[in-house]
Amino acid sequence: MVDVQKSERLYTADDLLALSAEGHRYELINGELIAMSPAGEVHGGVTAEILRNVSNHVRANKLGRVYAAETGFRLFDNDDTVLAPDVSFVAKGRSQKWDRAYARIAPDLAVEVISPGNSSAEILQKVALYFAAGTRQVWIVYPQARMVYVYHSPTQITVLQNVDVLDGGNVLPGFNVAISEWFSILDED
Repeated sequence: MVDVQKSERLYTADDLLALSAEGHRYELINGELIAMSPAGEVHGGVTAEILRNVSNHVRANKLGRVYAAETGFRLFDNDDTVLAPDVSFVAKGRSQKWDRAYARIAPDLAVEVISPGNSSAEILQKVALYFAAGTRQVWIVYPQARMVYVYHSPTQITVLQNVDVLDGGNVLPGFNVAISEWFSILDED
């Protein structure tokens, strides 16, 4: 077992996969391991609602594949960056043969649900990496504020509030959901 705390070397996607097999959760950015703690209850509940909405739409319309949290995407050919969005989508025709390792393609849509420990710098770095790799849209979901930032590019952002409707555009054709639907679970007892 690798002691990540004391190691000063850079890691590859294969190293990361071996660590995951040992029960550790990390992402890999430019060869550096980024520790991921288990999600909190709010994060998990909101993520489940988003996954349900996106998955139901994609399956009903045969648009491609939807992936749950912890699915790693090897974003570049250099093997040193693997991100695991909370929800992701790869359009039909871009999907590759199922692999036991990480997907070797950028998702068309990456969804990140913000936890209290996420920093703005960390999120902006991920947004930039997704778009550099070919992702077409990124949703950053803020459960506490009940807002969604829809990134159409690293600099073109639409901010949606709890009263707004999110439209999947050309990434998820026909997809529409009231943002309040995702956050309504926070009002349940």
